[in-house]
Amino acid sequence: MEITGIISAIVIGVIIGVLGRLVVPGRQHIGILWTIVVGIVAALIGAAIASGLGVADTKGVDWIEWLIQIGLAAMGVAALDRAKTAHR
Repeated sequence: MEITGIISAIVIGVIIGVLGRLVVPGRQHIGILWTIVVGIVAALIGAAIASGLGVADTKGVDWIEWLIQIGLAAMGVAALDRAKTAHR
């Protein structure tokens, strides 16, 4: 992966993390930094899954890849929120 790919993964990860957080209902008890980290991880894993499914590089916007990434981010935000809430 080139440096531009890493930088774009971080930028997309921030967007994915915020969108994933918006998808999860209710108030989350995790900070924005954790949301960004979850988004970056979800973006990277989602890109790998989309590539494995053969839907990563399509003509136009890669909607399926975005949906996979947002879904993973939402699951990550919800799981991290539950883990943090359980330790209170």
